Amino acid sequence: MRTKEQYQHIKKAHEIQGNLNFIMEAYGDHIAEREGYHTHEGIQAIHFYLIQKYHWTPATVRQLSFEDLDFLLCEERKGWKLPKELKNL
Repeated sequence: MRTKEQYQHIKKAHEIQGNLNFIMEAYGDHIAEREGYHTHEGIQAIHFYLIQKYHWTPATVRQLSFEDLDFLLCEERKGWKLPKELKNL
């Protein structure tokens, strides 16, 4: 059986991952607005953007993890901030 401390570390790791996923979803909404997408939002907008930008296949971009997406977009995201209305959800 795991210790309470081990469970606390596991919980924190999942919270961090969830926060990253949430930020990427919000950034996808930003991309959709910036690029004028009408049917894509969140992660779908990020996938569509990468397909358009790099001419990757949908299958390729769908295989990317949130960590991969974060890595690929970190330079573009520089200076972008999570909208205030989303910070305290």
